[in-house]
Amino acid sequence: MKWKKLGQIFDPTAHQLSNSCVEFAQSPQVLVFDDFIRIYFSTREKDETGKYLSHISFVDMDKSFQKVIGVSSKTVIKLGGLGCFDEHGIFPMNVLRDKDKILAYTTGWNRRVSVSTDASIGLAVSVDGGVTFNKVGKGPVLSSSLHEPFLVGDAFVAIYRNIYHMWYIHGTKWASVDPEEAPDRVYKIAHATSQDGISWRKEGRQIVADRLNDDECQALPTVICLNDKYHMFFCYRYATDFRKNKNRGYRIGYAYSDDLIHWTRDDGDVGIDVTEGSWDSDMLCYPHVFEMDGNVYMLYNGNEFGRFGFGLAKLEQ
Repeated sequence: MKWKKLGQIFDPTAHQLSNSCVEFAQSPQVLVFDDFIRIYFSTREKDETGKYLSHISFVDMDKSFQKVIGVSSKTVIKLGGLGCFDEHGIFPMNVLRDKDKILAYTTGWNRRVSVSTDASIGLAVSVDGGVTFNKVGKGPVLSSSLHEPFLVGDAFVAIYRNIYHMWYIHGTKWASVDPEEAPDRVYKIAHATSQDGISWRKEGRQIVADRLNDDECQALPTVICLNDKYHMFFCYRYATDFRKNKNRGYRIGYAYSDDLIHWTRDDGDVGIDVTEGSWDSDMLCYPHVFEMDGNVYMLYNGNEFGRFGFGLAKLEQ
């Protein structure tokens, strides 16, 4: 594959976002309309204690990605109440059309004491064209289980042959190489299916092979069907020393499948990498691949996990 980078297309610091959010536009994900495109992303505000809360916002752009039509002025989806799985934030949110409905699969997170956070996957529905979403319930539709004990999130959902397919991540362990440092997490990509988009059956295995080592962290899968083959893009990194060491930070990975069950990893064919001296010189993360008007695009975040927005690439071959 070969991707042509079209540059950074949105900087959250240049716009007045809802919920008093001033920076970060993480995990951009799209909803295509007839004459414009809506890009949802996760942004942040600080609560009264100075800690971050993650909120969902969106930006509407023309289909050339040259003009910002507007940004969300209302709360797109409310955070959970006291003690709920999404009390402290939603990051990310995957949106898709399903017949006459617009569904949103959310990753809700909440703070913990011994480790920093836990996460589960929720479901919300929009009845106003994707401007706002209401949750189907206070709890998650996919969460921790016997062999996936924590950090279930990053859902990407697609419908093939009337079956809902969800690719998501789950944590395998928390570990710290330095007793003075907070523990870091390890997570892998998994798969589940559903008949109705609400009740899910987990496949129960890691579906994408590790490349770096057993503690490789894999995040945010996105799947697209092209030429009768399924293509998955995701990001991966080392488990430790990834925040400031760019050689251990996120990169885009790739795998393909003929049957949605067996996946072959082939990062050498991903066709996109960091660009020295640019806004994405240190990392590439949180990809989202989609089709629009006969073309295939990838939205992604660059340095500092999307603190200053996201960019776009176009598939050339």
